[in-house]
Amino acid sequence: MNTLGDPRGEIAAIARQARDLLGRVRESRWSGFEPPAAAATPRAGAAGPAAPARKSPTTTAKIAVRQHPAPSAPVPAAMTTTPAPAEPLLWNSLEQIALAVSTCTKCPLHATRTKTAPGEGDPRARLMFVGEAPGEEEDRLGRPFVGAAGRLLDQMVGAMGLAREKVFIANILKCRPPGNRDPLEHEIAACLPYLRAQIALIGPEVICTLGRPAAQTLLERKDAIGRLRGRFFAYRGTPLLPTYHPAYLLRTPADKKLAWADLQQIMQRLAQPLPEQQQLNATTNFSV
Repeated sequence: MNTLGDPRGEIAAIARQARDLLGRVRESRWSGFEPPAAAATPRAGAAGPAAPARKSPTTTAKIAVRQHPAPSAPVPAAMTTTPAPAEPLLWNSLEQIALAVSTCTKCPLHATRTKTAPGEGDPRARLMFVGEAPGEEEDRLGRPFVGAAGRLLDQMVGAMGLAREKVFIANILKCRPPGNRDPLEHEIAACLPYLRAQIALIGPEVICTLGRPAAQTLLERKDAIGRLRGRFFAYRGTPLLPTYHPAYLLRTPADKKLAWADLQQIMQRLAQPLPEQQQLNATTNFSV
């Protein structure tokens, strides 16, 4: 009958084989391999200096992360706070812009216009109004907001305690679209540099956009005017408040009270005194 060997001898043989295998692994220098600390524990009473402590796999991984950091995710544009770099000005004065507009042929509207309406007002205006495009009267006279909507805008400006010649009035487009239709995207793209240059040269403290197309263009948003009006946004660092277009208010006079509330916010921003309702009705035709 066969007898089993001494168990202690078999255990010692297995231990020798394990140490031999561990030595071969160390000599092979496998990348990333770190033996467990227990395997490197010397026998009791062994002579010679103690082996230096090895880094654990966790420590090695941390060092690798510091040496090779993962690329950070891009920050959405809407969350950035750094303002966009200023565009180089192509014109040095409002007169140069008006001259460039008068000879502009960058979009098909030049073929149907009578006159261009570049904009007018105080070149140092604290408040700037921006509409969408000239209408029939503006096309005939070459001035912005001189028709029925323009007369109402004059009343709105007067109700604010200001005068037309003390503000600056302009449009997104400088030529009239046929039938007073909304501006088209390629027309806006061709004409917008003129308006941007006007804003940069004037440096208004507040911009008030009149109507949906003007607000959507400068704010680069698609919201309806009812969702945009009544609150301040920023156009390249300048406070901008959208309100209703005077032409809309002529068709919907009940919303004049909303437009007046918007204008009062602008007056507060400009530190303009707010008139009482009785005084407003007595001194202006902008009855709300």
